[in-house]
Parts: sequence; structure tokens; C-alpha cells
Amino acid sequence: MGILKRSYCSFSQLDRHFSQGYGHPLIRLANEDWLADLLTMLSAGTNQVSYGRSLTVLLALAVMAAICACVTFFLLAANAAQGDLPRNALWGVVQSLCVPGQTQHHDPMPCLQVDLNGGIESGFAILRDPRGGIQFLLIPTTQISGIESPIVRGPNATNYFARAWEVRTHIDDALHLTLPRDDIGLAINSVVSRSQDQLHIHFSCIRADVRETLHEHEEKIGDHWAPFNVSLVGHRYIAMWVSGEHLSPHNPFRLLAEGLPDAARDMGNRTLVVIGLTRSDGTKGFVILEDQVNEGRNDLANGEELLDNACHVAAVGIAKPFKNPL
Repeated sequence: MGILKRSYCSFSQLDRHFSQGYGHPLIRLANEDWLADLLTMLSAGTNQVSYGRSLTVLLALAVMAAICACVTFFLLAANAAQGDLPRNALWGVVQSLCVPGQTQHHDPMPCLQVDLNGGIESGFAILRDPRGGIQFLLIPTTQISGIESPIVRGPNATNYFARAWEVRTHIDDALHLTLPRDDIGLAINSVVSRSQDQLHIHFSCIRADVRETLHEHEEKIGDHWAPFNVSLVGHRYIAMWVSGEHLSPHNPFRLLAEGLPDAARDMGNRTLVVIGLTRSDGTKGFVILEDQVNEGRNDLANGEELLDNACHVAAVGIAKPFKNPL
């Protein structure tokens, strides 16, 4: 129910928009006589149709279009579960459904949110991951292939990681509780480990073992990139720490491209993960983790592996509050 509650097909919104004076749209669509009448009206000349009945037709078509959009998204979700999606599917959903819905009807469905305050070139959409679980995707409203694109690290680039961090409350809404910042992670995968060629940042809970490991070894994470010589989900990452409650002063794409040798020429083979980290002295900040594709070690630089869309860390946190202050 959580997945359907708000983000996918808000038929209550259809009801609000179209049912007043015309009956519930789903009931009317189920009425065979009404459908036959509709088809007759559509096939008739415009001079044979009254204004009121024309309005009914337009409203019906609008309802049917919205239902088609929902069906499209359900098909997307079904295909996502099977891993069988065209590589531009996410871009198609954002471009063809979410942005037009927001700009024309103030309703971004099937997205949860579309933010165009800075214009479409720097805007973003939030979509609940169609594969299920408590995981969300931030997707730019302009076409950007992924981590390898120089657009994301330019001097005037939109800081999409910072945007994702600020809308992490979608996780809280889905869980019906407020998570500590140290329980939340953001990730973007390498080219070889992703299924979509539209930039998307995953945000969800982090794995409980990852949180525990980062806090146990926080002294190994400094202000500059350095190997984090403790395995995370079977892989060795390079890590750095940045201070602050917000990510806006720190663009992880730029920090990677400018901070590691040859990274700018090989961004497509990298993954980035950002996790809230409050040090033992109470200083708030973030740990930024980087990994690189190494097929010889069966490492496809899939930073999403550090996230947990079942959010077990939430249950752990309730049972045993984390010792660090927030």
C-alpha cells in the first residue's frame, strides 16, 4: 500500500478533478452503455454534439488519458521488477508524464514531486523506485546520461546530491517516522552497473552494518580522499569527509573529478555514495565514498549496494537508539 498511497496512480485526484457533476470516472468508464454512447459521440460530426455533451467527452478523455499514464507506469514497474526496461525509460516517465503533469495540472504523478523553481535545466523529479521498497530516485528534468557527464561537475552545475539530501524526508514519510541523518544514504552507480541512461540518484536507508562500520572507523576518514581499508559489502572504497548539515557547499561529482588522479577521464567507471555521518564529538557532516570498476575482482562499482530499501536500520534504531547526538 505504501507504494500506491501517493506516488503512482492518485485516482482520488482524478475523482476530485473530474467527478463533480459527472459521477465517479471509474464507474462511468465501467458503464458499457456510457462507453458506447461516448464512441458514438466521437464518431459523430461536431455539429451534432451539444456543448454539454462535448464537455463530458473532453472530461472522459482526460480521465482516460490519466488512466493510460497510470497503466504506463504500472507496466514500467512490472518490467523494472524483471530487469527488462529500455535504457531511456526513466527519462520517458519524467519527460512525458511528470513534468507535463506538474506544469499543466500541478500534479506530477506518477512522480512524488517535480521541482522547477530554478527552471527545467536545473530542475528535478522525485520518483519512488518502481522496483519497490523504501527507495527513491532523484532524476534531473534535463537529459543527462549519468555520472560520466561533465554537466554535473561544471562550475555552474546543479548539485543534484544536495537536492537529494534536502528531499530525503520522502523516506520519513514512507516509514512514518523521522530517521537520524546518519541512517540515510545517496548513491549513483557506474555505467556498467546501471540499467538507465538518465542520471538518477538513489536515496534510501543505509545498511545497518555499513553504518556501524563507518562509525567504528570514523578516525580513518579524513578531509581528503584516502583508501578506507575496511570492507563494505565485500568491496574496498576510497573515502573522504566533509563537514556541515547540508551538502550544498560540496558537489561530490566535482570533488571526485578534481580530487582523484584520472577520475575526470574515467568518471563512467566510478560510483559515488554519500552518507550522513555525525562524528563522536557531535560534529555533523558526510562521508563520501568512491569505488571504481574492477571486473577482475567482480567489482562493478555499484554503490547502491550500501543502501537497504527494506530499511532494517529503522528497526535497529527504534530498538537501540544510536549513541551519537543528532
